[in-house]
Amino acid sequence: MDLLAIVSGFGIGAIVGMTGVGGGSLMTPLLLSVFKLHPAVAIGTDLWFAAITKTAGSASHHQSGHVDWRIVRLLLSGSIPASLGTIALMHLTGVTKGWASALTFSLGIALLLTAVAVAFKQIWVQVGRWLERWIDDGNRPVLTATCGLVLGVLVSLSSIGAGAIGATLILLLYPKLASHRIVGTDIAHAVPLTLVAGIGHATLGNVAWALLGSLLIGSIPGIWIGSQLTRKMPEKLVRTLLCLSLVVAGLKVIH
Repeated sequence: MDLLAIVSGFGIGAIVGMTGVGGGSLMTPLLLSVFKLHPAVAIGTDLWFAAITKTAGSASHHQSGHVDWRIVRLLLSGSIPASLGTIALMHLTGVTKGWASALTFSLGIALLLTAVAVAFKQIWVQVGRWLERWIDDGNRPVLTATCGLVLGVLVSLSSIGAGAIGATLILLLYPKLASHRIVGTDIAHAVPLTLVAGIGHATLGNVAWALLGSLLIGSIPGIWIGSQLTRKMPEKLVRTLLCLSLVVAGLKVIH
């Protein structure tokens, strides 16, 4: 049993519970830099970590009424087919390594930009409300499913996107949604998406199962504690933690 992995799992699990970020944006860099996993194996292992830990967080947020299941269904209508298609393409072409490295770097930049957006949430919300002039209720479901499609591809190739980028897209499309509902909805969508992508990577042999077990031992109590703190902490504090998580994630990915 790896004590370092248990402690790492607890810390990242707590961040996942509080912010919805961490399944990919923090764990993958950790697996690469600390545990020295091959990029393809790090991605596959992280997807399983995210799927299992976010299941606990999703249940807690659901019990607290923090999940908008209509948005979740719309996102899944795009993300699951996209994930299945991406995994099928990886099987056909054998592309699991080169693309992942390039995409991970580009997502590091995207995470830093997302952090800036989260830091100025009120301005971002105003942008979302401005977009509402151009996005009517008839177009919003299609745009939500399209965002899900993009997330499905990104998550399947890099394991990054189901938390940070997903939350930002929800905020853009639904600016009136409270931050705790954005977090809960984002986590609920991430569970089936990361599970489907994780199963796909497992069929490619890209999962370090022993290490995953140690990470999970620490993560389950961590994510439960994090999700409980979300309900008790001010929205501004949750937003600040989310922003800091994105900055750390972006710098680690780029480095």
